[in-house]
Amino acid sequence: MRHPILLAVCIAGASVVAGCAEKDANATVERAFEDVNALDGNDLSDVMLTVADPNEAVSYFQRVTAEKPDNIDHQRGLAASLVRAKRPTEAVPAWKRVTEMPGTSSNDHVEYADALIRSGDWATAETVLDKVPPTHETFKRYRLEALVADSNKEWKKADSFYQTAVGLTTTPGSVMNNWGYSKLTRGDYPEAERLFSDAIRQDGELFTAKNNLILARAAQRDYTLPVIPMDQTERAQLLHTMALSAIKQGDVQTGKALLREAIDTHPQHFEAAVRSLRALEDG
Repeated sequence: MRHPILLAVCIAGASVVAGCAEKDANATVERAFEDVNALDGNDLSDVMLTVADPNEAVSYFQRVTAEKPDNIDHQRGLAASLVRAKRPTEAVPAWKRVTEMPGTSSNDHVEYADALIRSGDWATAETVLDKVPPTHETFKRYRLEALVADSNKEWKKADSFYQTAVGLTTTPGSVMNNWGYSKLTRGDYPEAERLFSDAIRQDGELFTAKNNLILARAAQRDYTLPVIPMDQTERAQLLHTMALSAIKQGDVQTGKALLREAIDTHPQHFEAAVRSLRALEDG
């Protein structure tokens, strides 16, 4: 008579063990899925910050920050996405919020200053940068310091910051272009020309530097195109810039000739140059 009881106890014990094993297995699976979801979330955030459409990225980070407002990485993602989307007015309070959260860093303050500069608030940007410790030596920090010094016409400080920034990056073309433009606004045309040429050597695709180089040369009444990489459309656009600079300096006949050359060079109809030439001839 004891065998059925023993069998029942064994079956009950097996059921308990099976139940425990099932619970452990379920818990393990849930933890595994949590890890996968966390990984997927991080990967998705990276994608949103790099290759996604900027406004789509803003929408994504607005959603995840609403779900987890205390997650500083998500708040950083939102602020960075707003900058990428060229929405600096919204980016400023977003970065300010990041700088006030636990776990904020000096880099967050630099990004906050960047957003402030993009929105035109140079004074607050300077105040924010002044609070960044001197030990935080990054390319972006010194590039922003240089821009702020430029805005204050503190030329020696600007030159020092630009020089430091150039030494902190392997791709200094854009900062050399900024530095050259600073020299251009000061009237130091030969030095501006040198810096723009250096910028183009670093980055042959930097059309802004090419256009600025033409301005620096034209300011010295040098109306010849330099030997730099350019396609036919760029050549026409640079001739147009040179023509307008010549006309502005009173060299009207030279300007007209350059406009005609720009029109002939452009692979399509060059409306801006045609309009400028017509205005001169009619006038």
